[in-house]
Amino acid sequence: MRPRATLLVLALVASTVVAPALTAPAVRAQDEPGVRVAVNARAGLEAVDDAAIGVNHAIWDAQLGTPEVSDLLKGAGVGAMRYPGGSYSDIYHWRDHTAPGGYVAPNTDFDTFMAGVRRAGAQAVVTANYGTGTPQEAAEWVRYANVTKGYGVKYWEIGNELYGNGHYGSQWEADDHPDKSPAQYAALVVEYARAMKAVDPTIRVGAVLTTPGDWPDGIVAAGDAGTWNQVVLSTAGPEVDFAVLHWYPGGATGAEVLAKTDRVPEMLRMAREQIARHAGKELGIALTEVNTSYGRNTQPGALFAADAYATLLANGVFTVDWWNVHNGIGTVSTIGGQTDFDDFGLLSSGTCTADGSVCQPALNTPFAPYHGLAMASRFARPGDRFVAAGASDPLVRAHAARRPDGGLAVLLVNQDPARSKPVTVDYAGYAPAEQAQVLSFATGDTGITTSTGAARSVVLPPYSLTTIVLRPATPITGPAAPERPAVDAVTDRSATLTWARPAPGVKYEVHRRLGTTTEQWGETTGTSFTARNLTPGTRYAVNLIARDGAGRVSWASPPLTFTTAAPAAGPCSVRLTNTTDWGNGFVGSVDVTNTGGDPLDGWTLAFDWPTPWQQVASGWNATWTQTGAAVRVGSDQVLAPGATVNTGFVGAYQGPNPLPLVFTLNGNPCTTG
Repeated sequence: MRPRATLLVLALVASTVVAPALTAPAVRAQDEPGVRVAVNARAGLEAVDDAAIGVNHAIWDAQLGTPEVSDLLKGAGVGAMRYPGGSYSDIYHWRDHTAPGGYVAPNTDFDTFMAGVRRAGAQAVVTANYGTGTPQEAAEWVRYANVTKGYGVKYWEIGNELYGNGHYGSQWEADDHPDKSPAQYAALVVEYARAMKAVDPTIRVGAVLTTPGDWPDGIVAAGDAGTWNQVVLSTAGPEVDFAVLHWYPGGATGAEVLAKTDRVPEMLRMAREQIARHAGKELGIALTEVNTSYGRNTQPGALFAADAYATLLANGVFTVDWWNVHNGIGTVSTIGGQTDFDDFGLLSSGTCTADGSVCQPALNTPFAPYHGLAMASRFARPGDRFVAAGASDPLVRAHAARRPDGGLAVLLVNQDPARSKPVTVDYAGYAPAEQAQVLSFATGDTGITTSTGAARSVVLPPYSLTTIVLRPATPITGPAAPERPAVDAVTDRSATLTWARPAPGVKYEVHRRLGTTTEQWGETTGTSFTARNLTPGTRYAVNLIARDGAGRVSWASPPLTFTTAAPAAGPCSVRLTNTTDWGNGFVGSVDVTNTGGDPLDGWTLAFDWPTPWQQVASGWNATWTQTGAAVRVGSDQVLAPGATVNTGFVGAYQGPNPLPLVFTLNGNPCTTG
């Protein structure tokens, strides 16, 4: 379990542990092989919401809502502020501004908070008290905020991390309800949502989910009908408007932590799959707490912040809220020659260790992740849309976003702490002017530097963030970008895409995205397209591009993603079931049936894990082996026609745990049960 940052008080200090500075000499850029970055404007991703760049504010922070802090947050491009502060949300009573059992700083009431939000030009994300509150108390808060005061607070969460109420064995969240099950939470979320929307029907209400791959995702507690997400979504999903996730990826080194953003696309895909299956509709996703476990105040934290925000937003999260603005000093160390205070805050609290030997910089001095957020906000602004980007070097992360005015921005993250990286940028579907604005934040910098540079080449300093802001070489005058297509009639080999009525004289090209490249499937002047000869059990990402009679093309549509079904027919059938899950491992049961007409004198089952962090730890009733992601299960026993054999394994995972869809038996594709 992660440290409970949500319960820290600024007055707390920790003993000092200072590690020696181990800084490798920087390698000159000319000594490093060149990195190729590909940006493909034809492969559209998700758009940037006006609440995209968010932070957490807490009622135990005496600087909450002050003009200095509000101006600093505005300077970082913060568009959303969450209140009243993590687990404090479930003990906080807004009307009398109390939190029994916790510390409440002076001048941190709701009106003071909203004054700071307004000064920063942001919006509020408010967490209603579930643990010790009532639906009526939450509804009165909505009335005060939006009817009495006219604050127009749009986003309201119901409680904080309620799965931490002891139901799964760990307890940090206050919950006075005798029944602490997901069923009880879901039933009361329905009451909260109805009471709050009766006051203001325009608000959006969010329910707390577990993050795929993080404890206690996948666990079914005694007496429950399913996992937390399954039960909550089945009951409360139809009543709420968005899902709430938190994400604290672990790791003891910069390399470990910075690699964790690779797991975001699968994490969000699984969350959306759960939402669609159990809620029966789409829900927005808000990631209202995130932080890192390494380099919280130094350059690794800045790199993680910028890369995590860009990755989460590109994959459709509408707000990402850093934990938090101020937090307090922790265990002091030296990282890359810089003092790291192990402080979850973006801004210094100005506190010292217990023995007074080490003190933070002056109150409200920005730490490195503050500048990471500022780089993210200057790279991807509200209304921009992400497009596909990637790099040939795994230590360089690339993101790109197109702008409504025809501009394009490219964010490059050099995760190598010792080496500069000379980069060449290749563009598809976009022709930039040769000169560009270049923003940079490197180790030891106290702010973002701006210069003029080239559109197609740049040198990235070690452990740095660089943004290239481009203008088109010639004005972009093509037709409007199409809307996101829908998908219907998905089989193992085909899928039909549909979209709104086309504009006159425009034809639509259907492009499949493969990483940073695209392939055109076909084109039509109509409103549908059927893709054929697809591969069973395969995920596809598709964009539409409009082309007018003059040959001018539009920006790409938002993406459509879908997965084809498992093979519809075959001489075998496989059923894989996750029978018992404990959060980072599970027991899998596999039934293999010979549905063909001939006996099998020995058999080998084969499948691939969908991610690189899944593995078979042990198996039984057959011989299990794994090479990379490829798993093979073999037996020399005879499998007669119509016969079924059961085998099983213990699986381990360190992230989202999607099960495979495609299996072969002796090389023949199988249906799945």
